[in-house]
Amino acid sequence: MKTSSITRLLLWVSIFTFSLSSCRKEDEIIPSTEEQGGKPEPAGPIKGFFLLNEANMGSNKSTLDYYDYETGKYTHNIYAERNPGVVKELGDVGNDLQIYGNRLYAVINVSHLIEVMDVNTAKHIGKISIPNCRYIVFKDGFAYVSSYAGPVQIDPNARLGYVAKVDTATLKVVAECPVGYQPDELVIHGDKLYVANSGGYRVPNYDKTISIIDLKTFTELKKVDVAINLHRLELDNYGKIWVSSRGDYYHIPSKMFVFDPKTEKVTKTLDVSCSNMTLSGDSLFVYSTEWSYLTGENTISYTVIDTKTQKVIDRDFIKDGTAKDIKIPYGIATNRERGEFYVTDAKNYVTPGRLHCYDLKTGTRKWSVKTGDIPAHFAFTHKQLQPKDPK
Repeated sequence: MKTSSITRLLLWVSIFTFSLSSCRKEDEIIPSTEEQGGKPEPAGPIKGFFLLNEANMGSNKSTLDYYDYETGKYTHNIYAERNPGVVKELGDVGNDLQIYGNRLYAVINVSHLIEVMDVNTAKHIGKISIPNCRYIVFKDGFAYVSSYAGPVQIDPNARLGYVAKVDTATLKVVAECPVGYQPDELVIHGDKLYVANSGGYRVPNYDKTISIIDLKTFTELKKVDVAINLHRLELDNYGKIWVSSRGDYYHIPSKMFVFDPKTEKVTKTLDVSCSNMTLSGDSLFVYSTEWSYLTGENTISYTVIDTKTQKVIDRDFIKDGTAKDIKIPYGIATNRERGEFYVTDAKNYVTPGRLHCYDLKTGTRKWSVKTGDIPAHFAFTHKQLQPKDPK
C-alpha cells in the first residue's frame, strides 16, 4: 500500500465496518516486550521518550512504547499490562502525544477521546471525550484540542470543526471555539492560538485557511488564506510559523509557507513538500511521503531548512544510504541533548514498523528497533518511567 495518511483515510472509511471484526478480544492483554536499542549510558535531563503507534483504523491496536536512555532498552506496548482494567486499551488510531506537567496525553482520534496517564507510570488517570479529536497544545493550565467535530467520513457537507478548551485540573471541556473545516495542528504564540484548517473531508473543496484565536476571549479573530489542505504548524525561534500544505495529490503539489503572526500574512513560499517536520535549533527537519494519483507512487524526500535564512540547506539528511531501508517515513523527532534524530517507518501500515536512530551531525544510523503498527508520535520525558510493578 503506497498511500499518504489522508489517502489512507479514504480507504479506511470505506472498509471501517468490515475491519471492526479484526479487533482484539476485550479480555486479551498483550504483555510488553523489550529490545535493545542504543548503548546503556548515563542519561541527561531527558530520561527517555514515549512513542505512540497509530495503528490502522478499525483495528483498535493503538499502542504505546517507551525508550529508556540509561538502559538503552526499548519496551513495546507498555499500556496494556499497566492498565489491565481499561477495556479496549488505548483505542483506535493514536493521533498525537504530548506531556504537560506530570501527565501524558494521548489523542485517540477514532475513539473520540484523549487518554490521560501518569507520566511516571503510564497508568490511566482519566479520559476526555472530544469527537474526532486531532492534536493538542497547552498553556496556563488549559489544553486546546482540534476537533473535526463530525463523524469519520468523507462528506462534502461536513460541518465546521472547532477547538476545545480543556481544564487540565478537572479534565473537563469548558469551552469550544468554531474554526475552519477539519482543523489539524495548532501552535500558541503569545496570547493567540493558530490552527491549520485542512478541509480534508470536503475533498476536492479543501479549506485553505489558518484560524487565529484570541486565548483571552477564546474567540476566532479571523481566518487567513494560505493554501489548500493545510496540516502541520511549527513555531521557530524567530516568531515565524512554518505551515505545510498537502496539496490535492493530483496537480497541486505539497508546499511549505512561512506565516508571520505580526503581519498575519504569508511572507515566503518554499517548493518543499512536507508530511511532517520538527525543529532542532534553527534547523527544520522535514520529510515528505508525497502520494500522487497521477503516478500511483510516493515521492520521498528528507530536507533541512535554515529557519533564520529561510533557505534549504540540505536535500538529504540521511547520509549513510540507510534511507533505502525506510519504506514509508511516518514520524520524526530530534534530541539535541543527545545529538540524535529519529525517523519511524510505517512499512505497509498493517504490520509492525521500525524506529531508526541517527547521529544528528553525521546523518548515520546508530540503532534500529521494531515498533507497533504505524509508529508516529514522540514525547520526550524528564522523568524515567517506573517499573510496571514497583517493589
